[in-house]
Amino acid sequence: MTQSPHDKPTAAGTEELREQVEQTRTKLGQTVQELATRTDIKTRAQEKAAEVKGEAAAKADELKEHAAVKAGELKAKAADLAHQAQDKLPDPVKDKAAQAAEQARASAIQAGLIWQEKAPEPMRQKAAQGARLARGNRKMLLAAVGAAVLVWLARRRKG
Repeated sequence: MTQSPHDKPTAAGTEELREQVEQTRTKLGQTVQELATRTDIKTRAQEKAAEVKGEAAAKADELKEHAAVKAGELKAKAADLAHQAQDKLPDPVKDKAAQAAEQARASAIQAGLIWQEKAPEPMRQKAAQGARLARGNRKMLLAAVGAAVLVWLARRRKG
């Protein structure tokens, strides 16, 4: 039998044939595994969902960090403005503000006592929760109150 010039030479022995068969089996197994992976839509969808979820979490963390930085900047700016306004206030206005604050404290104590006597329990629990939240964000709350006072004083002087 003659061999065409384009055909590969035939194996010389059975051992060489076994090696070729084993290599062919390995390559065929890898190809089948690749095809099975490509056609496993559920797994591919889960992998894509996990990838998108990871990207979304990273973006959320980035946005949260950016928001925290901006909040810090705004808080510092509000505190600075509050200090500037306090420095510019005349002493009689500061004294009146202190008196008003004392009166407000006394009224708040009185209202708290009435609240304890008259308010239903679920309402008191919600109020306590709000108070804890306000205490936890005391600096931001104080900055907001300071800004409100500045706005009130500015409107009062214009009017």
